[in-house]
Amino acid sequence: MKVPKRLQPLVDDGMVDEVLYQLMSGKEAQVYVVRCGDTLRCAKVFKEAQKRSFKQAVEYQEGRKVRNSRRARAMGKKTRYGQKEQEDAWLNAEVDALYRLAAAGVRVPEPLGFVDGVLLMELVADEEGKAAPRLDDVTLSPEQARDYHAQVVAEVVRMLSAGLIHGDLSEFNVLVDRNGPVIIDLPQAVNAAGNNNAERMLERDVDNMRRYFGRFAPELLKTDYGKEIWALYEAGRLHPDSKLTGRFEHSDVAANVDELMEIIDAAKEEEWERQERRRDAEEGDE
Repeated sequence: MKVPKRLQPLVDDGMVDEVLYQLMSGKEAQVYVVRCGDTLRCAKVFKEAQKRSFKQAVEYQEGRKVRNSRRARAMGKKTRYGQKEQEDAWLNAEVDALYRLAAAGVRVPEPLGFVDGVLLMELVADEEGKAAPRLDDVTLSPEQARDYHAQVVAEVVRMLSAGLIHGDLSEFNVLVDRNGPVIIDLPQAVNAAGNNNAERMLERDVDNMRRYFGRFAPELLKTDYGKEIWALYEAGRLHPDSKLTGRFEHSDVAANVDELMEIIDAAKEEEWERQERRRDAEEGDE
């Protein structure tokens, strides 16, 4: 196919030998399958800020560290330079998260380079060597659902042990290769220790997976891994190989009504956004 403009610098520099086809197009980025020597890889081309629709919500950015003090001050302002620096920091977040998680043994695509808003990474493949399907596109047996759910929960534990929470985990950003689930799409990755929303996001990620896999194995709907994982993390007892039970003893203290309503409203918005992502994913497959 014709080389997209944003990929031309990688071709010119010899990082990519050939652009084979577009794998997907979403709100945040377009992903292409490319040939690098004898190896097939993915090139994720992030869209420019004005062409993207994912909300760079403050709740995701809280706790992210910016090493350069000048950049940090600029990002707090609405100047053109400040907005550019904020945009760069947002894009670099996924790259940093991938390198960090790959080093921690989490099943994510191996990052291979980041040039001018293009992330070059491993192509997650199925048993035939083709691009692996999304979890949402796979029909599971009850046994597979239980197995994959256990694998995803284990990856969430490894991520949190490495200090990160996905923040938007669902069946739409998990691929299934020959060995099971692989977690993708991390621009909104949350710093667990520095973000006041971390507990809620961790539980939301885990609950999303519980609901999805529970369609195939209903007994999973009775588990409560999210709260169990967070309780271990808060107590400083979480490690990559922590043994979990899926059970959690809830407090009998009366709930704060205002806080409960905020949670309900947040859940409604999350469901709306999940449905919107589903529609976008279906449109991208057409």
